[in-house]
Amino acid sequence: MRALFIEKMYEITKKPYQKFFKKGKAWDINVNQLIQLPNDSFGFHLGCFLLKYNFEIQPKLEDHDCIHVLTNTGITVEEEIGMQYYLYGNGKRSVYLWMVILSGTLFYPTRFSYFKQQYQRGKQAHEFYGLDFLNMLTIPIANIQQTFNIK
Repeated sequence: MRALFIEKMYEITKKPYQKFFKKGKAWDINVNQLIQLPNDSFGFHLGCFLLKYNFEIQPKLEDHDCIHVLTNTGITVEEEIGMQYYLYGNGKRSVYLWMVILSGTLFYPTRFSYFKQQYQRGKQAHEFYGLDFLNMLTIPIANIQQTFNIK
């Protein structure tokens, strides 16, 4: 029930968030183009992630899935909350991040040790959440993860 409530909150807030808070242009790329990239590339891994979960590229929200791929974070509600803790540890600050962290902590207090672990992982990584991921799609994913100490 908790997960359904949080998923509905996401669905309700996604469109206004895309429209009013996300700046920049949507990527002009599709999943088929991503999986054509070299097998070790970040873009190929992003394409595989999208295919695995039957996701489409969300205009202006592409970075979110990029962070899933780089941090090897799953897509359950708890993992989504954990990823926001990771980003908080990495230095990101946004209204959306605070909404997820606050609601996630309230709805999943027994998972706080997991959230704290994700926060610590984010602190250990070099700041990467603001990178231009579109221009990094051909770079081997292992190089990006090593350079930014993403574990």
